[in-house]
Amino acid sequence: MRGFSKAIITGNLTRDPELRTTPNGASVCSFSVAVNRVFRDSSGNQQESVSFIDCSAWGKLGEMIGQYAKKGSGVLVSGRLDQRSWEDKNSGQKRSRVEIVVEDFNFTGPANSSEGGSRGGSRNEEPVVQEEPQDGGDEEIDLSEIPF
Repeated sequence: MRGFSKAIITGNLTRDPELRTTPNGASVCSFSVAVNRVFRDSSGNQQESVSFIDCSAWGKLGEMIGQYAKKGSGVLVSGRLDQRSWEDKNSGQKRSRVEIVVEDFNFTGPANSSEGGSRGGSRNEEPVVQEEPQDGGDEEIDLSEIPF
């Protein structure tokens, strides 16, 4: 049986993304996203918990994130989970880390000059053009004309 891994998170960048180039010339951007969760404890009191999720984006997507994303940017990230393991050089202990390898990325906050005026970083996303409503918007909609 073939496995499946998909993670989707939304939150805020905890630091400016770090863009590097590997020895073979590939671009990779590393960043961390703070994901807040609000819940009620057993006493009914509202509590908040924060998880810090490491992410990496490769190629053009990583370059774009490195260029436009900044600490505090609201983002929606989706991708696959990946676990890396290594041995700590100082202590000799085995270490591991789970991160999201980003496949799709979008800004969730308002566009501003620090984000280069860009709201979307998705590889699959077409720009959305919103038209102003025309006068005569009080007409009734014929549901049989809707294609779905």
